[in-house]
Amino acid sequence: MNTLIYWFRQDLRLADNPAFTHACELADTLLPVYCTPVAASTPWGFERIGAHRRYFEQTAISALAGQLSARGSALMQIEGNSVERLVALAHDLGVDTIVCERIAAPEEQAQVQALREAGLTVEDHWQSTLFTLDELPMAVEELPDVFSSFRRLVEKAHASARPALPSPKTIPALPQGTSIEAVRLQTPAPLDSRSAFPYQQQAFHGGEHAAIEHLQQYFRRGLANSYKATRNNLSAVDDSTKFSPWLARGSLSAPQVDQALKDFEAEHGANDSTYWIYFELLWRDYFRLLHLKYGRLLYRASGLKGTSEPGHNPQGFARWCRGETGEALIDAGMRELAATGYLSNRMRQIVASYLIFDLKGDWRAGAAWFEAQLVDYDVYSNQGNWLYIAGYGTDPRGGRRFNTTKQADEHDTDGAYRRLWA
Repeated sequence: MNTLIYWFRQDLRLADNPAFTHACELADTLLPVYCTPVAASTPWGFERIGAHRRYFEQTAISALAGQLSARGSALMQIEGNSVERLVALAHDLGVDTIVCERIAAPEEQAQVQALREAGLTVEDHWQSTLFTLDELPMAVEELPDVFSSFRRLVEKAHASARPALPSPKTIPALPQGTSIEAVRLQTPAPLDSRSAFPYQQQAFHGGEHAAIEHLQQYFRRGLANSYKATRNNLSAVDDSTKFSPWLARGSLSAPQVDQALKDFEAEHGANDSTYWIYFELLWRDYFRLLHLKYGRLLYRASGLKGTSEPGHNPQGFARWCRGETGEALIDAGMRELAATGYLSNRMRQIVASYLIFDLKGDWRAGAAWFEAQLVDYDVYSNQGNWLYIAGYGTDPRGGRRFNTTKQADEHDTDGAYRRLWA
């Protein structure tokens, strides 16, 4: 009898999960597992995963556990060192193969390598991009170092997104004698009524059902037609798609978003706004493909430049985190982030630029703070965007410094956002 472990990572869904579907087809008995890391601190002295992100992730895990239970399976949630716990679990079950998604970031790759060095076979599947690697018009090694060049090549080649798969028809039974405790949610922080992503509400929980419901209502209400005009607004739930938290946890896939977008365009017609949603999916793919091309180089202090390293301003960084810089727009953004675990894309760029260029802070500290706070933290996009702003990534202009006064005049003309978070 072929028994496998399926290791859920950032793919917390049953539908359109090629790796999980493959495991279901391969195994006679299957143990689904999620590994929760123990609390850890960053080099800058704060918890690596904050309360907002931790709770949102737990809602996604709880929802996945419920889905598996309804299908006659279950989710084993284990806490601690992923490698040590998975090796011990495999030994106890007499299992020699683990199936999982592939994550091309150094820490996640090191985990897979350590499992293999411990004698386990790990089948890791690349599945988090819109396109399969075979569908791209270039090899990963030939990926352009400028996003616009990548975009033009993809569009010229008429590359097609990977078709979204249904949930597996059947999920193999659990290994005989497996005992699994129910997943328990921690108590969330009180809901802040100002939140642009109120994750404490059931409709904004992290699971697959909530993700699909949100995707469908977004297009059903025609919000895609106004996306380009509202995406740089700072605070409303409907200003942007809000797909990113579910995409980051893998409760929703890029091909599922693309299919819903295409269905909307087929019924209502394409326009600049619908194209801009696709454009953002391309950016998401690009940051993932950069990790395949450059790997650990993206995690050097000097990034891809390999020359000067950033300085650090500990006092300025602490004020930035607390929203006490004295710059009203920056402080409003940082207070929103700390209070809600969410920040608009425009504000993320503005506050990142301020830390790097005005406070002369270390971009890595800012990236770590975002990692801790954001409910939609995604290792690829977070690293890619911070490198891009700092000028250590693939930005052809060598960094993106934002004029805070100009940004306030353009995006908070009446000061409403600053008053909201004063």
